[in-house]
Amino acid sequence: MKRAFRADAPNRLWLTDITEHWTGEGKLYCCAIKDMFSNRIVGYSISDRMTAKLAVDAARNAVTRRGDVAGCILHADRGSQFRSRAMARELRRHDMVGSMGRVGAAGDKAAMESFWSLLQTNVLNHQRWTTRQELRLAIVVWIERKYHRQRAQDTLGGLTPIEFEAKLAAPLTLAA
Repeated sequence: MKRAFRADAPNRLWLTDITEHWTGEGKLYCCAIKDMFSNRIVGYSISDRMTAKLAVDAARNAVTRRGDVAGCILHADRGSQFRSRAMARELRRHDMVGSMGRVGAAGDKAAMESFWSLLQTNVLNHQRWTTRQELRLAIVVWIERKYHRQRAQDTLGGLTPIEFEAKLAAPLTLAA
């Protein structure tokens, strides 16, 4: 990737990573996939276990939402979940290309880390979470309602990820 974390169209470059947060029941893990065209979280998975299934489920969720993703690059760190056979099979199944950062290359994750920082500030640190289900719901609501639909982003010309993608799709629809 050479740290060129920009895309000129949807489904060309996705970044993925996993975060964790404590609840009264133990840790909850979230794997998210971000489209670098619109900064939209195109897929995510939430679980009480950090396994390859967590990453594979996030990828499946993204593919289900986005449709044809052949040729899309999915960039991850070198975590075992992303290096698993199950993830490699999932990428091949959809003709996607896997990409991994170098060991210790923190800059490779900067775009995902900014998303995790927003989640931390806007959801995770707001209260002590008693149950995993309570936190799971809060994460989903924040991503789908706030981040995608209400949080304007300077890099998107002051639009939200949903508005940015809709603005792009309008001329394409008219041309069809």
